[in-house]
Amino acid sequence: MSEQQLTYESVLKLISENSREFSRSLKEQGAEFDRRMQERDAEYARISKRTNKKIGDLTGSIGRVIEHMVAGDNIIKKFQALDYTISDYSRNKKFGRNLSRDMWGEIDLFLENGDIAILIEVKTTLETQDVRKHLYTLEKFRRVADIKGDERRFIGAVAGAVVKGDAEEIAHENGMYVIVQSGKAMEIVPVPEGFKVRKW
Repeated sequence: MSEQQLTYESVLKLISENSREFSRSLKEQGAEFDRRMQERDAEYARISKRTNKKIGDLTGSIGRVIEHMVAGDNIIKKFQALDYTISDYSRNKKFGRNLSRDMWGEIDLFLENGDIAILIEVKTTLETQDVRKHLYTLEKFRRVADIKGDERRFIGAVAGAVVKGDAEEIAHENGMYVIVQSGKAMEIVPVPEGFKVRKW
């Protein structure tokens, strides 16, 4: 085998070949890394979707339990103690479906007699934004009732297993009752001095 002399050109050629081989190797490793990352991201997305569904199912179940607790005879007796005669109640009362979309709504619990009805929004965790949303729903319900010629007066109430922030204060300031979990039962929070129930 003849001995090859190293020249400047041969050294450059050798470096160029090694550089191309190194680049090809890096590209292959990069492609493999990208493939593994895509597989990992896809698996994460599948796990996240399953987890979110389970959390959603659990939250929905807890919400239904709270609604059931509020809808029991206990809360009717609490309102009767405040001189409201309750003759009937329904859950998940939908309204305004035959009107424009901005008039649609749903009341979690609807307590009523001939002259007045108490419209209750039920949340697992009651927050200020829920109170404000219920105020908006009460306004919508009043407009729908007017369109239908329903002259009854409507009272608002909000309920939650947990009450956060200033939700209770905002509800009372707007003339609504607040219902909270107390032990195994739901209780109407004593209203502050000067409270005046609002009728829509």
